[in-house]
Amino acid sequence: MIGSEASAAVATGPDASAAVTAGTAGASRRTTLLIADDDEVTRSGLRTLLAMQPGIDVVGEAADGVEAVERARQLRPDVVLMDVRMPRRNGIEATRQLLAGPADPPKVVVITTFENDDYVTAALSAGASGFVLKRLPVPKIAEAVRVVAAGEAILFPAVLRQMVTARPRGSAEALPQAALTGREEEVLRLMATGRSNPDIAESCRVSLETVKTHVGNVLTKLGAQNRTHAVVIAYETGLVVPRVTG
Repeated sequence: MIGSEASAAVATGPDASAAVTAGTAGASRRTTLLIADDDEVTRSGLRTLLAMQPGIDVVGEAADGVEAVERARQLRPDVVLMDVRMPRRNGIEATRQLLAGPADPPKVVVITTFENDDYVTAALSAGASGFVLKRLPVPKIAEAVRVVAAGEAILFPAVLRQMVTARPRGSAEALPQAALTGREEEVLRLMATGRSNPDIAESCRVSLETVKTHVGNVLTKLGAQNRTHAVVIAYETGLVVPRVTG
């Protein structure tokens, strides 16, 4: 059940400050949102509660992946809040189809019950900008929507690392076209920890514009839809090796 007092389990601990890479980015503008979830009670609850959040305009709902694609192309929301386990077409295929469609597709935020879910990892690989848990407080879900609409990414580094590294790892040789420079690899590793562009600029002692150029080069070379997708690719191919902590 969605509730404003629900536990924010993912965004606690040492990764809390890195969970959202843009703070309150986009809070001053209106963000249009489509909610896709096959459970009517969850969908209705999300719509009611998110519509009460500052800067959020819920413009529609969808009960499955087919309807999500149709409604998104009709309503052209800034963001689709996408459940992954839906009938007719799941959230992974719906995300892939949306992002491969006409120019300027919506951003996708996956919403899920369980963080360690192969469906979530697959949706991120398909180009979703991030994910949130259904048990998060509604203001945090709204903030994630606003951040993604502003062009940033949401990362929960520890959880993402656990999800991706639980899957069979490929090889960096599978991406010969990447050919990242040393600086680009450094930027990618910092991205994998959830660092924002200003944080990376400070760490590398370069300008913010230089970081933006490096991030753009990383996304292009990896063929990534966004920062989150780049981090998934980096882990899955071994370009970034996660540190094991006890």
